[in-house]
Amino acid sequence: MKKIAVYPGSFDPITFGHLDIINRALKIFDEVIIAVAHNEQKKPLFTVEERVDMIKSVMKDNTRATVDTFDGLLVDYARSCKAQAIVRGLRAISDFEYELQMAQINRGISREVETVFLMTSVFYSFLSSSIVKEVYSLKGPIDGLVPPLVKKALDAKFNR
Repeated sequence: MKKIAVYPGSFDPITFGHLDIINRALKIFDEVIIAVAHNEQKKPLFTVEERVDMIKSVMKDNTRATVDTFDGLLVDYARSCKAQAIVRGLRAISDFEYELQMAQINRGISREVETVFLMTSVFYSFLSSSIVKEVYSLKGPIDGLVPPLVKKALDAKFNR
């Protein structure tokens, strides 16, 4: 049986921290579906379509990673994809508290889908899309935090 995992997030924008989790998840699963959430409450900088296009471009050489979008309950989406697992990256204790709650509620809804936590690599333990956007908006350097294609997209958004 093919082992499929869903890696959900807003990916606004995708960072090297996200890519680290995706590549490590691909060592465990046959396929990882990168699921871009429609979450307007976060006030995204990039549209869902722009985020999907960026991720597809960054992942173009990896045939075992696919990109999709979803609305609604994550666990329902995972089941619709026939995924056995949801992958979540953990950076700090604060992430764990929230993610534990989500994993428990998802488990209550569906015992068919497990949540797998991957600890971020030390170098990316501070990294988030929000930090990237804030640093960049203040004209700080983001080299080594996002792929060059993402930096170009940020240049366009910030008219640089």
